[in-house]
Amino acid sequence: MTFTPHRGRRAAALTGVLALTLAACSAGPATGDASGGLGGSLAGAGATSQERAVIGWIAGFYDLEPGVTVSYDAVGSGGGREQFLAGAVQFAGSDAALKEDELEQAHERCEGGEAVELPLYISPMAVVYNLPDLDAEHLQLSAATVARIFNRDITTWDDPEIAAENPGVDLPSLRIIPVNRSDESGTTENFTEYLEDASGGAWPHEASGSWPLSGGQSGNGNQGVLDTVEGAQGAVGYVDASRAGDLGTVALKVGEEYVPYSSQAAAAVVDASPRAEDATDTRLVVEIDRDTTAPGAYPLVLISYSLACSRYARVGDATNVKAYLSYVASPQGQARAADPAVAGAAPISDALRAEVQAAIDSITAG
Repeated sequence: MTFTPHRGRRAAALTGVLALTLAACSAGPATGDASGGLGGSLAGAGATSQERAVIGWIAGFYDLEPGVTVSYDAVGSGGGREQFLAGAVQFAGSDAALKEDELEQAHERCEGGEAVELPLYISPMAVVYNLPDLDAEHLQLSAATVARIFNRDITTWDDPEIAAENPGVDLPSLRIIPVNRSDESGTTENFTEYLEDASGGAWPHEASGSWPLSGGQSGNGNQGVLDTVEGAQGAVGYVDASRAGDLGTVALKVGEEYVPYSSQAAAAVVDASPRAEDATDTRLVVEIDRDTTAPGAYPLVLISYSLACSRYARVGDATNVKAYLSYVASPQGQARAADPAVAGAAPISDALRAEVQAAIDSITAG
């Protein structure tokens, strides 16, 4: 199995002897076997949050179907949706559901069919900070305090508002350096949605995939934010929790308790959240309850969707997409992504898996 790395992107290692890197999609769409057999190439692009999980899924799928070469270009959610809707890739990863105008584009791209949106990567997001001398397992912060930090209203780590939530912690008199995503990002959309919904008005901006404040420090993709935070003491950012590494992470206030991120806490809030009003049998979009007070739930959760078409022009493409997504949704595929050495994601429930598989089974070729 050969993967060609995207130019300038670092190799991503899995456990032990296995190391893989992401493959860049070629110009124009990759195609499957026109006869419908499992062979040929299958190209995807999109969210960097899924990057490590997708590397694991590609490796596991190769063990089952070595005749299919799967690639994934982690260009971010916005770029992945653009490539998918343009027909440049057969599937995409997106940290945000498709918007109304994108659904209209999908109708044309999908041979008169519709987009399939499957919540196959569920992961907590982490607010990470670079305070190496801080004597605390986690800083404790409410959504309102996080909002004021990222809105640049709170500018030092020993601010009274932070101190009030962290009694007994010796906070440094150090300038806070907020770091945001520079690219259009579903991770940013999820983060700003949490700030808007849960901060009680402390976040004065609407949820958006583009960062609403100009200036300041930023990074491209999850890795770019992580690199920027790691490079400056006092920096704070938001990333998929699988990327947190040795940085400090925030325990968020939920009700009257402070909850650190975990896959179990992420799964708890997803299971308790309703479907979006415009969800369908193939668009399994979840409306996350960001302001939950459920004990043990962690509301800063990212659901990254796998996007596909309900109808493809080529039988081979439809067959390969169905096989690959069926593996991703399977207990084996979800367990691989849940491995902390891979991505530490929260596996989907059996009930959700049944809905996902029914949507996958409906994929056809026109």
